[in-house]
Amino acid sequence: MGAARTVKGAARRRRAVPWLVLGLWVGVLAIVGPFAAKLSEVQHDRITDYLPANADSTQVARIEDQLPGGETTQLVLVYHRDGGLTPADQRTAAAQVDRIAGEHVLTAAPQGVPSADGTTLMYPVSSNEPGTDEKKRDALVHDIREVVGAEGGLTAEVGGPGALATDASEVYDSLGGPLLYTTVAVVAVLLILIYRSPVLWLVPLIVAGVADFLSMGVAYGLNQAFGTTVSGQSSGIMTILVFGAGTDYALLLVSRYREELRKVERPYDAMLAALRGCGPAVLASSGTVAAGVLCLLAADLNSSRSMGPLGTVGVLCALVAMLTLLPAILVLLGRRVFWPLVPAYGSTPKVRRRSLFAAMGSSAGRRPLVVLASGAVLLGGLALGALNLPGPVKQEDSFVDRPEAVTAMRTLAEAYPDQGTQPISVITPAGRADATLTTIRGTDGIGDAQKGRTGGGWTEITVFAKDAPQSAAETATIERLRDGLTGSYVGGPSAQQLDLVDTNSRDQWVVVPLVLLSVLLILVVLLRSLVAPLMLVVAVVAVWGASLGLGGLVFGPLFGFAGIDPGLGLLSFVFLVALGVDYGIFLMHRMREEALKGAEPEAAALTALRTTGGVIASAGLVLAATFAVLTNMGLVPMVELGFVIAVGVLLDTFLVRTYLVTSASVALGRRVWWPGALSRKPDPDAARRERQPEPV
Repeated sequence: MGAARTVKGAARRRRAVPWLVLGLWVGVLAIVGPFAAKLSEVQHDRITDYLPANADSTQVARIEDQLPGGETTQLVLVYHRDGGLTPADQRTAAAQVDRIAGEHVLTAAPQGVPSADGTTLMYPVSSNEPGTDEKKRDALVHDIREVVGAEGGLTAEVGGPGALATDASEVYDSLGGPLLYTTVAVVAVLLILIYRSPVLWLVPLIVAGVADFLSMGVAYGLNQAFGTTVSGQSSGIMTILVFGAGTDYALLLVSRYREELRKVERPYDAMLAALRGCGPAVLASSGTVAAGVLCLLAADLNSSRSMGPLGTVGVLCALVAMLTLLPAILVLLGRRVFWPLVPAYGSTPKVRRRSLFAAMGSSAGRRPLVVLASGAVLLGGLALGALNLPGPVKQEDSFVDRPEAVTAMRTLAEAYPDQGTQPISVITPAGRADATLTTIRGTDGIGDAQKGRTGGGWTEITVFAKDAPQSAAETATIERLRDGLTGSYVGGPSAQQLDLVDTNSRDQWVVVPLVLLSVLLILVVLLRSLVAPLMLVVAVVAVWGASLGLGGLVFGPLFGFAGIDPGLGLLSFVFLVALGVDYGIFLMHRMREEALKGAEPEAAALTALRTTGGVIASAGLVLAATFAVLTNMGLVPMVELGFVIAVGVLLDTFLVRTYLVTSASVALGRRVWWPGALSRKPDPDAARRERQPEPV
């Protein structure tokens, strides 16, 4: 009777647990739903959301918010005719400017500044009407653009920092929908090709969508509780991580589940066996990604630091969904979810003559040192391409398709070659405003300087350099101002770009060692070895260098990009190291399993590659494809980041994991597990004891 009750209880548990998990998820989504829908409301793409936390330009932006009238939106109206402006053109421009002044609150009456060749007339326009409200700023820019119109060969454009910010904001706003839809479509196509089932591909995709919805709710909660910055860039990366990493975990789990279904009769028990088998690898994988991304909290750059918590939220939400909701749905659907390739109980998988990964393993096993040397030469050669990377991208070059604000700036640069057309903002203590103004006017490279608003103990001084915006000469002028002004802050668009470059350089020296250390510690705990973790870390660093080198070979010559984002090196390093180690974990964890069963080092390495190679290849394709979606976005920094990570993941998947890590493992033999027990001669009793759980 007792045995019968035990069997019945186990049967009831097998039926109840999946439904209970599903019910819990429904409850969680009902709670999170209202918050997830509000994430877009707290997403901001103001310049202070991207600037370094403690830089001069950040202090200027913050103090300007507190001056009378709040933040100022600065625009430049640009009127141009190739053959020279006519009196009618000048009257048209004056009439449009008067209409703008009558419809909007401007800080000063706009004064026209003609170019020396008579082809261009610019009107600097400044307004604090929008304040810090991005929607009001965008509305102001659109209203002014409706007034400023071209007539009979006269071109009229609206540029300046405010117009650039509006154009950038529109690109970020457009990322949300297209980014999500494109990512879902790409993942769906790949899952259909991988599973060759009309039903199975939907399950991981639906679960990834649920995880993305959950991450949005949690991100909103972090914003409300801790003031975590949410920008278009960080929320876009979060979505990519949820679908990319989440699908990787699903591929590993489904592959192991299919394997267990052939050995175990009941789907519930097969799923438990699959979770026990690959659960530690998935947990360690997500742990390395979360720990690596969380290291971005040490960055001084606001845009990098904000990716830390949001990226971690995305990975952890994907992990929870794939280890709870996905198993529950698969168990409820039973074996039929794999139709038409249903893994019947007691069956054996169709044996191919020789799989691709078996062939790779054999070639890597025959001459491991030759394969290692060849791979090192290839990766090193590709890394040399990084020497061809262009310099930091200018603000006007950060758009893939040139918006109106950029064309206006180009027109100004050509028409006023010896005159600065972009203001430099200096904030100085009000009691020293006159002395500061005198010092500024006496600084080399300064064309004009005028006092502006005063409030809260600070005075704003608007400065124009003699040289073109973001040129080497203007940069030198900004540095001279900072060196010569004590107790004052120098900001503005050009100063902001200068601070971005300097701060990214500092952040690399701080964040990169933290990422390497955190990932290494997790690998040591998981693999119980020092050699294997060091081998994996060196491999992913080599992949990062090679992928940056490939970027250097194509960004300028092929894509026509005039520069790279200052944060490309740091962000690509964090994501490639954290995500690349994933596949090393999948491979080495299975290799360790085989070694614990008594397999010789070479046999363990080749078996691990043969059994996990297909999953790693599928996961790599999916992850690379999700990041490749970024290359279709409208901002150069996003395109560059997507390209480098996608290429790096492919290199890691099809070269480093399959050939180099396998070859290194074969060449090192048992030493790969040093100083763990597996590095010594096999002891069947020790292996059995290690597999057994410790007594409670």
